[in-house]
Amino acid sequence: MDFYTNRLHIRPVNINDSKSLFNYRSDSETHRFLSLIPKTIEDVSDFICRTSSSINIPGTWFQFVIIERDSDILIGDIGIHFIETDSENMQTEIGYTLDKNFRGKGYAMEALTEIIDYLINDLNKHRIIASIDPINIDSIRLIERLGFRREAHFKESLFFHGEWVDDLIYAILAKEWKNKSN
Repeated sequence: MDFYTNRLHIRPVNINDSKSLFNYRSDSETHRFLSLIPKTIEDVSDFICRTSSSINIPGTWFQFVIIERDSDILIGDIGIHFIETDSENMQTEIGYTLDKNFRGKGYAMEALTEIIDYLINDLNKHRIIASIDPINIDSIRLIERLGFRREAHFKESLFFHGEWVDDLIYAILAKEWKNKSN
């Protein structure tokens, strides 16, 4: 399952992507808000092997990579969590990472728009959420431009990188996404 936009090729991650993912995910500026901080390429390979090879399985994460079509460079990734507690499998969580050298060019917006369209229009998801650190202003701006609304601000609810941090929950309903797209 591959997706193509004007500038991007989005496809499932594979083990051959380990070095590329390591290159940007090991960068201290990039991994500031990530749970996976790889110390070695093998850490990324293990992460890829633990990722579900099938999409839309409750309780799993499925990972896509984002490739710039002109250069054929892997520039980021999008994770989709098919929430286990949702017995109807109608809700997902998304997470995304973009190489710092490719930020500010609209790539994340383009890639997420394609994936959200797929989740809502093809997989018939009812609701998509995103969990964001309140100090990650760029991510907040991106998700708000996509039409997500803030639903919650949990104070010191996550123990992350050795400290308690706040967590913002953003969400969009399928009907909101479809109305925004019309």
